[in-house]
Amino acid sequence: MPEISLGLPKGSLQESTFGLLRDAGWAFRTPERSYYPAVDDPEIRAMLARPQEMSRYVERGALDAAITGRDWTLEAGSEVEIAAELVYAKASRRPVRWVLAVPEDSPMREPADLEGKVVATEVVRLAERFFAERGVRPRRVDFSHGATEVKVPHLADAIVDLTESGDSLRANRLREVATVQESVTVMIANKDAWKDPWKRAKIEAVILMLQGVLAAKRKVLLKLNAPSSGLEAIVRALPALHAPTVSALSSPGWHAVETVADQREARDLIPKLKALGAEGIFTLSPGVVVP
Repeated sequence: MPEISLGLPKGSLQESTFGLLRDAGWAFRTPERSYYPAVDDPEIRAMLARPQEMSRYVERGALDAAITGRDWTLEAGSEVEIAAELVYAKASRRPVRWVLAVPEDSPMREPADLEGKVVATEVVRLAERFFAERGVRPRRVDFSHGATEVKVPHLADAIVDLTESGDSLRANRLREVATVQESVTVMIANKDAWKDPWKRAKIEAVILMLQGVLAAKRKVLLKLNAPSSGLEAIVRALPALHAPTVSALSSPGWHAVETVADQREARDLIPKLKALGAEGIFTLSPGVVVP
């Protein structure tokens, strides 16, 4: 049976990635100390690897596809296909940022102030490109093996570090100077695998389901009963992928109405629908939404 080899991120993205895959219908199980998760799909062979290394494995064909960060793919300079963006992170569903940061009491206020200074980071290539584009020449950009926040002020004048919320920077009394690189989680593919019709179709099927899960997390299924007298106004007020579903109830003069709405829209929409005469309003969380 044909299969694709799929790289899954080990580390901070692992739990959220396995959760998305589970919601999309794939059950992955990782035996203790194993880097080869078992999956209930004979067409997928999975391997865990650090996101920092993933694009190199995909580039040389050790993996057909992988979930990793766009930032690590750029840092490695790998020649791979960016098959899709999957906007989620360790704790949120938004992009993450690599930021240039200095101690709170530092006089440095802009990238130019790093001229002749020492910068520590895990993304040396991205940082060097950032400074080169601005004509700034730090004394050196040192590779940091982790715990980058503690490198200043004794081991470096500034850092380029990853932040999702900014909490870690503030906790370490650091101040942002500039965004070096914004990044999202991506599905990457080996260029030869992407040209293979069967492998590409399988990779795209995985992408479709993952994107459907991510879309569903921002949506609610809204259901209500509407009187015939107010049906037109209620339907006009409703958002929909195409058009709300309307069906007659067994009770004369009433219709059942359902549609998909953004979670944030629902909080303002429901009181409006109630004022228009809707009854029995409730929401459900969809598992997958595919437009």
